[in-house]
Amino acid sequence: MNFDPHHLVIAPILIPLVAGALMLFFDDRERRLKTTIALLSSLALFAVAVVLLQRVHVGNDAVALVYLLGNWPAPISINLVADRLSALMLVLTAILAIPALVFAVERWAKAGPHFHSLFQFLLVGLNGAFLTGDLFNLFVFFEVMLAASYGLVLHGSGSARVKSGLHYIAVNLVASLIFLIGIALVFGATGSLNMAEIALRAATLEGFAEPALHVGLAMLSLAFLVKAGMWPLGFWLVPAYSAAAAPVAATFAMLSKVGIYALLRLALLVPASGEAFGAMLIFIGGSFTLVFASIGVLASQSMQRASAYFVLMSSGTLLATFGISEPGSTAGALFYLISSTLAVSALFMVVELLEREQDAAADVLAVTMEAYGEANPEDEDDAEIGQMMPGALAILGIGFALLALVLIGLPPLSGFLSKFAILHAIIGPPSVEIAGGGTMRVILATLLIVSGLTALIALARMGIRTFWAPVESFAPRVTIVETAPILFLLAVLVALALQAGLVMDVVTATAGDLHDAERYLDAVLGAERVPPFAEESQ
Repeated sequence: MNFDPHHLVIAPILIPLVAGALMLFFDDRERRLKTTIALLSSLALFAVAVVLLQRVHVGNDAVALVYLLGNWPAPISINLVADRLSALMLVLTAILAIPALVFAVERWAKAGPHFHSLFQFLLVGLNGAFLTGDLFNLFVFFEVMLAASYGLVLHGSGSARVKSGLHYIAVNLVASLIFLIGIALVFGATGSLNMAEIALRAATLEGFAEPALHVGLAMLSLAFLVKAGMWPLGFWLVPAYSAAAAPVAATFAMLSKVGIYALLRLALLVPASGEAFGAMLIFIGGSFTLVFASIGVLASQSMQRASAYFVLMSSGTLLATFGISEPGSTAGALFYLISSTLAVSALFMVVELLEREQDAAADVLAVTMEAYGEANPEDEDDAEIGQMMPGALAILGIGFALLALVLIGLPPLSGFLSKFAILHAIIGPPSVEIAGGGTMRVILATLLIVSGLTALIALARMGIRTFWAPVESFAPRVTIVETAPILFLLAVLVALALQAGLVMDVVTATAGDLHDAERYLDAVLGAERVPPFAEESQ
């Protein structure tokens, strides 16, 4: 048989697909069995993702592992490509999936049918989007991801979830239509759907094909930016994420990164380092998103809503930094992507445990939540959820403080290190070698500092109202099962800071690959077919 390691590339898609389909054969009352299957699937995903990252980063100097579906060569092939960027995103997805599933065991896995299957299908879409090497299958995996997310965003019922969920579905359906039209235009201009082949042919287009390609890329960019939540395209994100169940919202923090990933992948493959995608417009949109999110964090009196605005703040920082399109700033932004995604996911879980026990009247006395339409009309009986754990409030308080340090960007955790890496690249000694763009770098540096200040004010206010001077005292009823995922994510964030040098090596190499498109093109277009079994046995 053929045990070529390239076959491992398809495993992140097959593992959750098989697990999700398998769980559909069991009744929802078989919760323990379904939980076991889902956790084993997520652990297997993590193991495979780590192996893939190790293979492409340090193994045999490989730039990418290419899997040719159907064993057809490029440009005919439908291929899956695992390079440093996609492997890094796979590892991050698996790290988030494990604690989200564990957190859901106590409450949310029981709140509606087929939670675990929907979650696994969501992972299929995420992993497939990170691995695919052609535009049509990128669309297919986007739709798989979104179809599962439609069910998850409504999971648990309640009018708030239904209202925001329907808005979420409508906006994403329109974005998907734009995505499909953009793919058609790109295919009509280049005659290919393979990303590497499109990049190769884009440099030689003439006549009507060139503007047709640019229009198609612009439509793709619009669809990606809707999914990334860029202002003014992201008004759907905060209501949907703040209404979703905590483990769902924690995983959804990764969904906005899929749009950013796709934009970064394609923008740096086409000629002129992303000018066809409008690097300046992306920078401007990212900057406005960062300003909008900072204002939203300050204005939010609900911690759930503030957590959703932190997702937008992360997207704005990433888009503005990627708009500068320099290897150093891209490396810092990738470090920030990892840090902010982990921190926001953990924050959603902490916030749920804190707000579960708080009286709605206390929130009304603190601020008028009704002005934001955030009153929760659900009359859920939480009496059986969790038992009082000694020191629960202290653990949640310490966790909240550590997450605040990361989101604000204060030392010594990874939030500070990632922002420092970006600032060092855009206004430090390396920026002297960058010709032009001085105004953009100064604006971004200013926004990074100001957004950190607004996060400091907002999170300090939340901490005081919740832990220091609450309107009514409360003792959260939580279990070890609900606390363990938060502690796990905090441990990962601490490890991220302790191993910052290793992480920077990986993201710097990843940024180098992205800004040198020839490496990706050579790996994909030069991928060899697997020989037949009969030929191997001779």
